[in-house]
Amino acid sequence: MAKASIALNRFGLGGRPGDAPGPDPARWVLDQFDRYEARPQAIAALAPSSSIASELTEYLREVRLLQREKRNAAPMKPEMETDPAMRGSAMQPMPEQEKADDPVAQARRAARLQARDHYAGAISARALVALNSPAPFAERLVHFWANHFAVSADKLEMVGLAGSLEFEAVRPHVLGKFGDMLHAVERHPAMLIYLDQAQSVGPNSALGQVTGRRGRKLGLNENLAREILELHTLGVRTGYSQADVTEFARAMTGWTVAGLGRGRGAAYAGGEGQPGSFVFAPRLHEPGARTILGKSWPQQGEAQAAAVLDLLATHPATARHLATKLARHFAGDEPPPALVGKLETAFLRSGGDLPTVYRALVEAPECWVAQPVKFKSPWEWTISALRGLGAQQLPPMAMNGLMTQLGQPVWKPGSPAGWDDVAGSWAGPDAIMRRVEAAERLAQRTRDTVDARQRAAELFPDALSESTAQSIARAESPGQGVALMLVAPEFMRR
Repeated sequence: MAKASIALNRFGLGGRPGDAPGPDPARWVLDQFDRYEARPQAIAALAPSSSIASELTEYLREVRLLQREKRNAAPMKPEMETDPAMRGSAMQPMPEQEKADDPVAQARRAARLQARDHYAGAISARALVALNSPAPFAERLVHFWANHFAVSADKLEMVGLAGSLEFEAVRPHVLGKFGDMLHAVERHPAMLIYLDQAQSVGPNSALGQVTGRRGRKLGLNENLAREILELHTLGVRTGYSQADVTEFARAMTGWTVAGLGRGRGAAYAGGEGQPGSFVFAPRLHEPGARTILGKSWPQQGEAQAAAVLDLLATHPATARHLATKLARHFAGDEPPPALVGKLETAFLRSGGDLPTVYRALVEAPECWVAQPVKFKSPWEWTISALRGLGAQQLPPMAMNGLMTQLGQPVWKPGSPAGWDDVAGSWAGPDAIMRRVEAAERLAQRTRDTVDARQRAAELFPDALSESTAQSIARAESPGQGVALMLVAPEFMRR
């Protein structure tokens, strides 16, 4: 790979017709920071998380009313219980009018509406920005951090909200301080709901004591605290203990979401803010000082967990963890130790200033080695293919279906750890065959208007192998040439 090709494909999202990094590809990459838009038009046109949460709040209220009505209803007669007309299943759904009083059916309906009105539209907006942005390096970094702070649209409350975490908490801070991004992410409704923080109650909080006297026990939830330490900041096996997780979870009690938290704890916190907004509920907070990572935290209320986040944001273990992940993403599945050290130093010396770290990344020779160092994930391959074909618009729902087919549905990693960033997860025979099939469909859309011989040389300047050029030249039709280009080694790796 020549440096121009590396700038387009390893640092960027793949070349577009007319892209030319010029005589100084590294400078071309860094200059993109001045062209980055935190809120491009495609994303600004979407409903914000507050609107999505307001809709979801109403759906959940209706479901709770239905559940209460069903509990208070008289038992059904035996003959009606066995009537097939009274039964439904996921495989054979009953008509809407017949299941209007079924809470489960109403929840499924809410999920479908959120997926139709918000999830698919957010995916399309994300893709459109990636296709048209004049700052593809910055957009790659947005995708990197969104996967680092992964949430998954696998449960009802998350279907509409998953994309908003990337748009509202990651994008505004991708060229700022890591600590600011960390605070924004951990306060976002998507993260608070996904990792069940919205239902965490301190055992000795005001609510915990009231319910305890009534024989009920509302529990402490450690999910968010654990993932902040293990995934978002320090990394696994970096010296923290289970006691640190529990104490941090206690410090975070009271961090919740207006209108959307589940259970009695959320109701007790009250609708003190706009649905979906971050609120601190003192009645849920575990009182007292905490001891975390060998340090005492005497702060009260919201400030206690916030102070812990401040420490974690610039901790040496956090610097090492983030440096390793960035080095893996840009320099190979086995991150070069020298590069990790450079990024770690840049992070610590700058107090977590991300552009300082990015500059160290771009200036590092380890990121400019001539041989390809990464196998593209399905998202990377799809965006680079569409950019390479000059696509500027997408058919409705196209990206949602394509990414599901390729095995990487957007914002659905299935785990807080996010999608894997190594070739072993994406380079299997079945996965390659799915890309071949997708390449053929994409090629058909070009209607033989793209000369793959010329386009491939433009997308991979001074980097196209002789074997790839010959394969494209021997294609039986322009469309076949495009399909061969999209599955060539140059297109699969970066």
